[in-house]
Amino acid sequence: MRRIVLDTETTGLETSQGHRIIEIGCVELVNRRLTHNNFHQYINPERDIDEGAQEVHGITLEFLNDKPVMADVIEDFVNYIRGAELIIHNAPFDVGFLNHEFQIYAKATGTKAWKIEELCSVLDTLALARNMHPGQKNSLDALCKRYHIDNSSRTLHGALLDAEILADTYLAMTGGQGSLSLNSEDESINGITTITQEKVSSDRPGLKVIRANIEELEAHQKRLNDLDKASGGQCIWNQQ
Repeated sequence: MRRIVLDTETTGLETSQGHRIIEIGCVELVNRRLTHNNFHQYINPERDIDEGAQEVHGITLEFLNDKPVMADVIEDFVNYIRGAELIIHNAPFDVGFLNHEFQIYAKATGTKAWKIEELCSVLDTLALARNMHPGQKNSLDALCKRYHIDNSSRTLHGALLDAEILADTYLAMTGGQGSLSLNSEDESINGITTITQEKVSSDRPGLKVIRANIEELEAHQKRLNDLDKASGGQCIWNQQ
């Protein structure tokens, strides 16, 4: 399964007011592991940036003046995300802006506009968090605190940084990341801790196995179904 954790920064809040994307940050996950095959691009919006938006992300028009316009990078971006599952926090916002950019490009080139929904499937981690933690704060900062994700470098919003933080948060929300190794020593590969196990000989008799009865099995399955519903179908034990 190829997943792309995505975030954008924009000149303002509403596409209806002509606001544009100024930064796209994407982090790739394959089989729940970071590949470091990222996509990151600053974009010249060819328009002013709202003061309120600039206070959030700190990106100035002066910084963007020598950056490519969206038309120069949009095909590379589409080829990068095509066929993946997009992981986005508050997905309607980013998807709305991306589809808006696709429409502008299609009009300028006389081609049919792409749509994110036709290129990719989309998982909104804000909706997932609200299902898992109803009545609680579910901003990215709040989730980082809840799942002990280090976001100390996030003094300003930035698309790539937020995508990296969201990737860690998504993995924590949906069961973590790790592997089982039968080596005799613990290992850490790319920051992923592997669980190790060493077979030890013993003269002790084997342990008695007590199997679950019907009622216990039904209660166990009910618990898995509850977890599956709360996680939006991400309970890995129900996928076995």
